[in-house]
Amino acid sequence: MISLDKIYQASYVLKDAIRRTDLIAAPRIAHECELYLKPENLQITGSFKVRGAYYMISQLSEEEKQRGVIACSAGNHAQGVALAASRMGISSLICLPDGAPISKVEATKRLGADICLVPGVYDDAYNRALELKEEKGYTFVHPFDNENVICGQGTIGLELLNQLPDAEVVLVPIGGGGLASGLAFAMKQLKPTVKIYGVQADGAPSMLNSLAHEKIECLPAVSTIADGIAVKEPGEHTFELCRKYLDGIVTVSDEEIATAILSLIEKHKLIAEGAGAVSVAAAMFGKVPVEGKKVIAVVSGGNIDVNILSRVITRGLRKSGRSCVLTIELADKPGQLLGVSQIIAEAGGNIISVYHERSGNSIDLNGCFLRLVLETRNEEHIQEIRQKLTQSGFHITDDFYNM
Repeated sequence: MISLDKIYQASYVLKDAIRRTDLIAAPRIAHECELYLKPENLQITGSFKVRGAYYMISQLSEEEKQRGVIACSAGNHAQGVALAASRMGISSLICLPDGAPISKVEATKRLGADICLVPGVYDDAYNRALELKEEKGYTFVHPFDNENVICGQGTIGLELLNQLPDAEVVLVPIGGGGLASGLAFAMKQLKPTVKIYGVQADGAPSMLNSLAHEKIECLPAVSTIADGIAVKEPGEHTFELCRKYLDGIVTVSDEEIATAILSLIEKHKLIAEGAGAVSVAAAMFGKVPVEGKKVIAVVSGGNIDVNILSRVITRGLRKSGRSCVLTIELADKPGQLLGVSQIIAEAGGNIISVYHERSGNSIDLNGCFLRLVLETRNEEHIQEIRQKLTQSGFHITDDFYNM
């Protein structure tokens, strides 16, 4: 059973195995509240997942350890299991979806695990892991729906209350629900007045839907840049715990997640993966009532592929108004490009890409199209540039700037 005593025991077991991440004040991210970050992206494996995996494996019997362990994961749980198993001299096999970031796959290999890539998403890897468990006799280490795993994740709740005893609101990412379950259970036992909100991606609201309909539901598909929480179906234990201890669940869009990742990079020099940044996105975009309160956002992980990071930054720049795309219809005659450039320069915009095309759907056979990528300050700056171009007689054809 899950109990406060077991979470304290897990904290003791983990004290020499993991990093006790500090709480970081983040006044520049969400101005309407007093925001703090719990940077589990700085954990030894780059994610909170090592807490639950390590504690569960430490509680296995000798017979179970000898059989070796198997796990399924989008990447972070994989690294936690691989590290824990290696330190305890246990063999490990990890089933990962074949779309998992390469960085997570390679990191899992370096930590000593064997890898089985499975076509599909997390749930497909989960089903394959269960098949191999039956075939080979492995001990299965569930990524979230296991009482010892949940207790391991709950150690974060203990740390939060030690670090900020007067915390009023906690925002925690939810995929399968292991982190939210353990954290909420621990904190509500010790401080029932604290409000705890789970945060999911718009494209993977499995726990949100399940709680709304009061039964566990499986999504037909998931689609989000937050691959670490792209889970189709929550667990039985986590569903019950989230239903009992969470004060609500909200969702954030991929654009909002990208903006949160960008803010963490620029303002706090922290690299978060999509799943790790959803809590920060919820604070930034007013998804929960946090005005005037002391708020903690758990940044659950930082294992993002560098190639994906570059695309996420681009999306974050667009969402926050730091970059825009304008398509302008021009008369194909000398001086047109110069005129556009002067207006943008005088308004303080910076042109970083130019595409000029003489064909298209223009009614004017002598016309052409100019597509510009601009570096801008914010949405107001974009509107200022658009207005000045329009006032000078230029026709902006598409609102690409908000895509």
